Amino acid sequence: MSTALETRLGYVFRDRTLFDRALTHRSFGADHNERLEFLGDSVLNLSAAALLYHQAARQDEGQLSRLRAALVRAEALAEVAKAIDLGRFLRLGEGELQSGGAKRESILADALEALLGAIYLEAGFDAAQDVMRRLFAPLLEALDADVVRKDAKTQLQEFLQGQRLPLPAYTVLDVRGAAHQQQFRVECAVPALGLKVEGEGDSRRRAEQEAAARMIARMARGGTQPVRGRNKPVFVDARSPSASRESAAQTPPEQTPDPQAAQPAVQEHNPAGAKTRRAPRPPRPT
Repeated sequence: MSTALETRLGYVFRDRTLFDRALTHRSFGADHNERLEFLGDSVLNLSAAALLYHQAARQDEGQLSRLRAALVRAEALAEVAKAIDLGRFLRLGEGELQSGGAKRESILADALEALLGAIYLEAGFDAAQDVMRRLFAPLLEALDADVVRKDAKTQLQEFLQGQRLPLPAYTVLDVRGAAHQQQFRVECAVPALGLKVEGEGDSRRRAEQEAAARMIARMARGGTQPVRGRNKPVFVDARSPSASRESAAQTPPEQTPDPQAAQPAVQEHNPAGAKTRRAPRPPRPT
């Protein structure tokens, strides 16, 4: 006999222990769903990629990647989980129940992935993909590659790659709160520009996105300029101490540079009439 949740999934578990485990949060007991969540995450990503490959035949790789990211983000998973009232069936510890864990997006998203992982283990990929297709059908129909916006991390990465600069580094600085209500503080650093910013969120992913968004906003305010050293452009923050030292080293304080007199020196660093590289224009903050 199937449960109300299995009816909504369109799949009936033969292994009831596996079904219970997929619905068990770590706050409830040792036999929880985190390993199934790990597996289900990959099942979901592959299912989404396969569906989009066939349904969005005219989209290129970049557009397909953005569409998939929109489908598998935590907010989308939580929306699907709420549509089938998944929170009502979760097994949570007393503290998690009292703090509203059954409605928390991260817990709902993790449980949905765990269910897909459990279905994959019991019946294989095709069965898991069928469930995913039914559950995500409304989101798939609403997706439009022209309106799906790149997230902040993607925007920042693509901008730096376009300037042939190293990718940003994300470092977790602090994790506060109980296990069911953690708050992450993450640093985003772009060493080539001499910039560091921080972001916070209730998951590491969200904190990284917040930090990337702040980095984009910081770069959009200006303050970065190309400084030539050994005939190689290096982008630094004009307001950073390193930039001030660079500028002081290039122009002695007791001299006032004459544009015409300085022209030969510029030519020495710019042989064969090579064009001087302009400072890159960062993406607009969203």
